[in-house]
Amino acid sequence: MSTTEKSPKKRVHVKTWGCQMNVYDSERMSGLLKPLGYEAAETPEDADLVILNTCHIREKAAEKVYSELGRLKDVKARGGTIAVAGCVAQAEGAEMRERAPQIDFVIGPQSYHKLPEIVAKTARQTGERLYTDFDVEEKFDRLAEGREAEGYSAFVTVQEGCDKFCTFCVVPYTRGAEVSRSADAITLECRQLVQQGVREVTLLGQNVNAWHGKAPSGDGRDEWGLGELIRHLARIDGLDRIRFTTSHPKDMDDGLLEAFGEEPKLMPYLHLPVQAGNDRVLKAMNRAHTAESYIRQIEKVRAARPDIAISGDMIVGFPGEDEAAFEDTMALVRDVNYASCFSFKYSRRPGTPGATMPKQVAEDIKNERLQRLQALLNEQRHAFDQAQVGRTLPVLFEKAGRLEGQLVGKSPYLQSVHVIAPGATLGQIVPVRIEERGPNSLKGVLGQGADD
Repeated sequence: MSTTEKSPKKRVHVKTWGCQMNVYDSERMSGLLKPLGYEAAETPEDADLVILNTCHIREKAAEKVYSELGRLKDVKARGGTIAVAGCVAQAEGAEMRERAPQIDFVIGPQSYHKLPEIVAKTARQTGERLYTDFDVEEKFDRLAEGREAEGYSAFVTVQEGCDKFCTFCVVPYTRGAEVSRSADAITLECRQLVQQGVREVTLLGQNVNAWHGKAPSGDGRDEWGLGELIRHLARIDGLDRIRFTTSHPKDMDDGLLEAFGEEPKLMPYLHLPVQAGNDRVLKAMNRAHTAESYIRQIEKVRAARPDIAISGDMIVGFPGEDEAAFEDTMALVRDVNYASCFSFKYSRRPGTPGATMPKQVAEDIKNERLQRLQALLNEQRHAFDQAQVGRTLPVLFEKAGRLEGQLVGKSPYLQSVHVIAPGATLGQIVPVRIEERGPNSLKGVLGQGADD
């Protein structure tokens, strides 16, 4: 090969399960591989490297990975590389390599910044095959290097890890202790994204409202919380919307509540998981809050931002949950009146305290309770969506819809909105009069001015 001839391009396919943090991680891994010549592949069949980015929160998470590995035989047969990343990899990496020898390497969330090096080593068939050790090296900035925006909204990691140790959750063991990224690095990445056309950022963290950082000199405070960071980012010209997820009730401080009331760029949407409405169950979960304290927090944020939409997470069938405890959860849901809420059956996670607790709830009971809970949550979500009909909302248009001439955007409340609009509207925030509620989205027409 001549020195001027370029090496053939390679292709990577990343399959993602789980939360927005995993979606962000997949985007970053793809970006890190671009300097090695890797382009995105739509399917595993088209890829030289397949990365399965796993989530340990969902039920039977590991088994889903093994099922997917079974479907990747052709990738190995033609000499492709298979990697497993994410929380399942972190928790069960050694076992996975033993059970599925077709895996070329396993990489945990703490080592993603090493991915180019690992891929190169694997290609040379040298080096370790497990990369799940926690690394104290500052990796946030390494992950952000060379980032290219892929739309008008972007995720920005500001915090990783968890110190809460909920008894149902593996995150503290797979993501490590809570670590906050510096305000300067976050600001720089946001500015770079805005220069590429991004209008909205979502600040990500396992416990994002636990973020804290050194205040800039002259600020008058030693340390900032998430509320101060949001106010600071809101000064970036061209950054029009700010969101954050996921929060813990323990870390909702006054500064963040005040930001909701005073910063118009902070969207009126709060995802604040409660998990259960019974104090005995919450204590068993090690949630560090009560049903009453959670309700009081919701009241405070609604006082600061009356139009706010509340989202949450619920787990049914946690060990020891009887019918009375479940009814407490239903009562809390009625009291909060969620705009949206994710709900799951409890499933055992190896290595977590909940997995060995007595009084495990039978599957048929969990199924029946989940159906009742989801019926109530769907009723509340539909009512919230219906309440937007007749209003004019500012919508950020992000992509083309399925119909000819249709665009899809997001309302301030994170609802998908479908509108017939010119292509030039993409990337713009424009008023839309909501005319119809669909099962999972809203439909509207371009309007004259957003409601206050």
